[in-house]
Amino acid sequence: MSGQPTMAAIRTAGAVSTVGELFRARALIQGSAIAIEYDGRQLSYAKLLERVRRLTAALASLGLQRGDRLALLSRNRPEYFEVELAAGNLGVITACVNWRLSPRELAYCVELVSPKLLIVEPDLAGSLPAVDGRSTIELGEPYERLLQQHSDRDAPIVAEPEDGLVILYTSGTTGLPKGAVISHRAMVTRSLMFSSELNISYRDAFVAWAPMFHMVSTDHGLSTLLRGGTVVVIDGFQIEPLLAAIAKHRIGWLVLIPGMIDAFIDGFKAQNAQVKGVGLCGAMADLVPPHTLAEVTALLRAPYVNSFGSTETGLPPATRSLIGIGEVPTRLSKQQSGFCEIKLVDADDQEVADGMPGELALRSATLFSGYWQAEETNARDFRGGWFHMGDMFRRNADGTLDFVDRVKYMIKSGGENIYPAEIERVLMSDARITEAAVVRVADPRWGEVPVAFVSSTDKAVTEADLIGLCRRDLATYKCPRRVQFIDFGEFPRSTSGKVQRHELEARLTAACR
Repeated sequence: MSGQPTMAAIRTAGAVSTVGELFRARALIQGSAIAIEYDGRQLSYAKLLERVRRLTAALASLGLQRGDRLALLSRNRPEYFEVELAAGNLGVITACVNWRLSPRELAYCVELVSPKLLIVEPDLAGSLPAVDGRSTIELGEPYERLLQQHSDRDAPIVAEPEDGLVILYTSGTTGLPKGAVISHRAMVTRSLMFSSELNISYRDAFVAWAPMFHMVSTDHGLSTLLRGGTVVVIDGFQIEPLLAAIAKHRIGWLVLIPGMIDAFIDGFKAQNAQVKGVGLCGAMADLVPPHTLAEVTALLRAPYVNSFGSTETGLPPATRSLIGIGEVPTRLSKQQSGFCEIKLVDADDQEVADGMPGELALRSATLFSGYWQAEETNARDFRGGWFHMGDMFRRNADGTLDFVDRVKYMIKSGGENIYPAEIERVLMSDARITEAAVVRVADPRWGEVPVAFVSSTDKAVTEADLIGLCRRDLATYKCPRRVQFIDFGEFPRSTSGKVQRHELEARLTAACR
């Protein structure tokens, strides 16, 4: 019939929008609303859209095309979002480089993605590898001049939903970082899940204090801009700007990560901070002492997010359950996220029975598109059409999930499997313990045995006290053979706040030589 739309046209019209298209649609209908606050300045949606359009034209004039990469090396600042959105309009992938890396790691991450363009903060430019013929733009005056040289007229967005939007580098326990490619499709779905799983409203603001090369600020920041909320950008963990933000804004999810919560609590109390409204707080409850969970939720009058997700997966597989205000949890069982499928499998990829540990495998539209230039790793991790996370869980009879540990960090002692996280949870059940990490050390009789590193607020706590606590709650073979007390600040951490066990293990190995 003449004029009848074809099935191909219908499918195209129903396709997932790109991040750039959704941001533009939002900015056009609420141009006067505040998109970003930073260092006392405000940027409206209309102004942000204008700057993104100018930068899109500038990047195109430099020859960047769909499928190219640019590397962004910057601390937290509004331009981070401008670059991600403008590059995304062209189908160009922004590689978000961790400026804290060593020169060797930094050079590796940049060269891995073969960027056509580098965008850097001036004082970080000297840390980048020198490559002839590669364009570089410094943030600040050079960047602003470039924007003013180009039009703010609207132009077609050429990206497709499955195009990469950003590359976020994962901090593995061994070897060099891997570059996880997050597509427009994955980012849009992640944005929807913030609302559906955590009840975050378009009226809620987000505080982007965590490094913007990390998923916390990238995922949540872009999602907030797609919803129409305000992103408060802070350059790292700074207690005064953070407290000012929660006094001024209604925050949907105040992300607090292990390693900084005690400092946040101390600052909150010292300043008798005010809270306009926090819907949810925290992340990675498994890595926080239970008494600390109770204290921070009581101060903020907000439940704690008992999360389990990753750079590769977004909120899934298990970021749905909450820890109540003032609650000292005795278990941290998690609920499976919506809009995903999971299964727990053994070493042969056969599903395990309830109550047995198995590696979690996932299918979801939030999933990343694989690691950049890592065919063997992708083939292994996506085998059978499922993404294998490398994390061990047990499924309980009620359907909840208990985190066991990383597959790769398991202690084999006398033929028994020991998961360090299980011991760490027992140690941190003592209110005097502020951090605990269990590592393996070689043993002539058992092959490997566990050793615990612990920090405490009470100097009277002894090694015997803690080993006794473990003997009460754990099988004898799981108990640490010794406990080493160190200061809280001595625990080596990733940018997400996780203790890096391999560095503690290396410290033990060096001490034994």
